[in-house]
Formats: sequence, C-alpha cells, structure tokens
Amino acid sequence: MGKLTLADIEDVRAYEANRPEFLNFIIGLKKVRRVQVGPVVTLVFENRHTVRFQIQEMIRAERIFSNDLVEKEIEIYNPLIPGPGQLRATLFIELTAQDDMRYWLPKLVGIETAVCFEVSRPDQIPYLVRCTVDPSHGDQLTRQDVTSAVHYVDFDLDPDQVRDFEGSGVSLVIDHPSYSYRTTLEEATRAQLVSDLTNGG
Repeated sequence: MGKLTLADIEDVRAYEANRPEFLNFIIGLKKVRRVQVGPVVTLVFENRHTVRFQIQEMIRAERIFSNDLVEKEIEIYNPLIPGPGQLRATLFIELTAQDDMRYWLPKLVGIETAVCFEVSRPDQIPYLVRCTVDPSHGDQLTRQDVTSAVHYVDFDLDPDQVRDFEGSGVSLVIDHPSYSYRTTLEEATRAQLVSDLTNGG
C-alpha cells in the first residue's frame, strides 16, 4: 500500500469525528496482528493502518496543527510500514509492577535480537528467519545493564522464504538465554502477515 503522506493524515478536528469508528477497526486489527510469546513479551506486527493510528493519536495528544510537525511524525513512523518481503513489529515487554520491572528488564538485555520465525516445511527440517534491529535504535533503547520495555524489530524474507511462510506452519520464537518461548501463529495472523509479505503492509 505504500508509505504514508501528509494527505493520509486527518487534522485533529476531523480525526476526533472519525476516531470512534477507526479505533474499533484498529482494536480488531491489532487483535489479529498481536502475538504473545511467553508470559511477558508481545509483538504487534505493524502495517499502514496501525502506523497511521499511532501518528493520529500522537497528533491528537500533542494537539499538533503544523504540517511541518505532522510530516516529522510521518518521517519517524513510516519505517514501521513493511514493504513486500518485509515484516515490521513492535516488541513490548508488558510489565506494570515495579518489582516485575526490576526483575525482568535487567534479565532481558538483548531480547530484541533474539526473535525469529521458525518455518516448518513438510518432510524437511524447519529453519529460522531471525529478526534484525537498526543499530541506532538498539543504542537508544538498551544499556548494558537494563533494556527498554519497547523495541522495534524487522524481518526480511527472500522469495523462497515467503513461499514457505505462506504454505507451512510458522512459529514465533524467542531464544534469549533468560527467556525461551515459542508461539505457533494462528491462521488469521499468518494470513495477515502473508499479505504483508506479498503486497507490503
């Protein structure tokens, strides 16, 4: 579907009028595109709609009316929209209690590099497609002794891997030394991600 432009973003008043319907749409969309892996980690696979929602909500919260400032938000968030052969996800370490944060965040340093898809093919050995992380992002969000509760991870698949993803069982795996879990993708989720891989988000 392509990246967002200024023409795709409603001004604050127009967005307020349309927000209830759009919010219901996004809730349903994220329900399918959200994958929980283990007790405290969730990934949301982003597309054009989820990214537009983030931008609109930021503009609404900050009362941004300047086109220049809106374009800056678009520039920040557009990289989260995948092109064909790509998946883009926001990884959340979902903690609210201070004791849990003190326990988990130091243990999970480096978790943003420990996410992969396990693709199973009939009569063949499964293989992994590991995520990548923008180095500048990693530097901003992780220190040596504690990690952030939010990360952004990317997956880039070649045409053969896209075909395997479409026709095979797929699990989302985290193989961090302190956090080892896997979740098999629901068919509705896999269908959404196949659409991203085929057409872009």
